[in-house]
Amino acid sequence: MAYETLNELLPKFISSLEEKHRSPSTILAYRADLEQLVASLNKKNKVTIDQVVTSDIESFRDNLLNDKYTPKSVSRKLNAVKTFFRWLVSEKIISDNPAEQVAHPHIEVAIPKYLSPLEYRALRDVVRDDERIAAIVELILQTGIRISEVANIKIENIKEGELEVDAYATQPKRVIPLNSQAKQAIDNYLQTRPKTNSEYLFVSKNGKPLAVRNIRAAIDRYLQRADMPQYSVNDFRTTFIVENLKEGVDLVLLSQIVGHKRLSTTERYLELAQVKDPGKKQNLTEL
Repeated sequence: MAYETLNELLPKFISSLEEKHRSPSTILAYRADLEQLVASLNKKNKVTIDQVVTSDIESFRDNLLNDKYTPKSVSRKLNAVKTFFRWLVSEKIISDNPAEQVAHPHIEVAIPKYLSPLEYRALRDVVRDDERIAAIVELILQTGIRISEVANIKIENIKEGELEVDAYATQPKRVIPLNSQAKQAIDNYLQTRPKTNSEYLFVSKNGKPLAVRNIRAAIDRYLQRADMPQYSVNDFRTTFIVENLKEGVDLVLLSQIVGHKRLSTTERYLELAQVKDPGKKQNLTEL
């Protein structure tokens, strides 16, 4: 039996992800991670899929750790590898899965961080002259959406008092209330937004959709200026969840708003917020 090469199989796997409507950021990450794996295997003269054994994937994992990748990053890359080999089995390209028994590196679970009211007000002061970043910061603080969702917002998703987050990957479409503070920040940005035919809300100076990495880098710079380098943009989402739990917002409502698949995920934030009994308020709090 003639086996296809790894370089031939990778584009087919990526096409299968696109057919399943996986998010563009996920597809981009999977492609990069698997290209890294293929390059590693090619160095060992392993070109076709039948040549790959469990020890090869374990070596790939261990070499990443030795190259100072964090255990979390290595685990993410290993997820891509495992997904790829499960697909190969499902397509009957191989019968045995060499990645199945490969263990993930141990990850120390970090306690989520969130900004205090004093800190997120200080951040607002630092970003206020940059309408685009100010709108992004406000949007996450007031809605709890993910940074990837920010990058994918289209102008048509902004309604009167509502934000529509389009369905993607395994996430269904959801509608989030937009309070006056978030709406005002968006309106201020739209007055200075570059002229472009792009359907996306947040664009670069050249009118191209703003990538997640650019949003993250810009916010990191402002956090440095605000003397808060210990935080990242992901902590804004945590801040939204914690502040709403403290104000007694209904747990089920909050879980739906932030797009958690399981209520238990939202419940984990109760201890962080130091809330014993969740409230029943049906209106989000304004930060």
